[in-house]
Amino acid sequence: MTYDFDKIIDRRGTNSLKWDVLEGELPMWVADMEFQTAPEIRDAILKRAEHGIFGYSVIPQAWFDAYIKWWYRRHHFRMEKEWLLFVTGVIPAISSAVRKLTTAGENVLVQTPVYNQFFTSIVNNGRNVAEAPLRYDGQNYYIDFAELEQKLADPQTTLMILCNPHNPVGKIWDRETLARIGELCFKHHVTVISDEIHCDLTAPDCEYIPFASVSERCRRISVTCITPTKTFNIAGIQTAAIVAADEVLRHKMWRAINTDDVAEPNAFAVDAAIAAFNEGEAWLDALRDYIAGNKRIVSAFLKEKLPEIKPVAAQATYLMWLDLSSLPGSGKEIGSFLRKKTGLYLTDGGLYGTGGESFLRMNLACPRSMVEDGMRRMQEGIAVYKTL
Repeated sequence: MTYDFDKIIDRRGTNSLKWDVLEGELPMWVADMEFQTAPEIRDAILKRAEHGIFGYSVIPQAWFDAYIKWWYRRHHFRMEKEWLLFVTGVIPAISSAVRKLTTAGENVLVQTPVYNQFFTSIVNNGRNVAEAPLRYDGQNYYIDFAELEQKLADPQTTLMILCNPHNPVGKIWDRETLARIGELCFKHHVTVISDEIHCDLTAPDCEYIPFASVSERCRRISVTCITPTKTFNIAGIQTAAIVAADEVLRHKMWRAINTDDVAEPNAFAVDAAIAAFNEGEAWLDALRDYIAGNKRIVSAFLKEKLPEIKPVAAQATYLMWLDLSSLPGSGKEIGSFLRKKTGLYLTDGGLYGTGGESFLRMNLACPRSMVEDGMRRMQEGIAVYKTL
């Protein structure tokens, strides 16, 4: 089947967070796509809707099978049914984990720059953010393991939130790196929450490695959060899963999500997930190729027209992390100027913590014509900005 990713779909007037903007603005900020989800998922939702009764739902065997088969087929990791728990979303799962696996005043470690909602889940629950910033050499990101161990060794640090693949920098952590993280966390009695929401959005020639697949030790000290929502653009359906091989951790997470009332599916959550994993593979592969094309276009444009802005090479996500360090001003200042001057709305890299201050994040999961429009606006805005 051929999929039309070039089609423009008007999302104004649909209560869209992304498109709650002024007329004429081009939102390329929050991480949802401008593409309709796979037709097989839409068909499953329509079929469920046509039934007309939307009572309480249970989790059928087919839901477990869909996750297990997908992770084995796509990611070479065999999960057991007993390891899986339904949850309404990755962030609800992380927030529940913070509340259940730590106590008030303890530290939760993150590797900045990193997804900003991690900070919200930590701070809103009375815990402290411990940052172990990634190192950036002007081209690539890597982990300073000496600093990471120093932060993990703090007796007040009891939980680490790992972003795998890493948002916003688009890094896929290799097996050796993940194993080393696991060994350090085991050594210092730190539990790992691995957010793997972007795991299927890798470049066509790249694969991610599930943290829990690396070793028995990694599997036993971790809780993994996975979902089809980012991959298939169904975040509003609120459907995800927790994977916990360790019986004690799994029981704690079961208690946590049931205490927080985020363990029950809505009427569409189960059917959408099953359809995504059982029938959405061809759509996803076509999507990954299309996004890779968008990234090539932006990289070539910046190299030719805006060499002051350097895209960071990424192996995952449909986001582009833009290095503005050769320009005066912060990412926040430049982003605000671009939005005011041209209507191009990007995300301030400073929201992602230490190391993000000179960056902007750009969402390229959109039709090519929107990418080209965004580039034109950026070129126009930066030309004016440089004269100030």
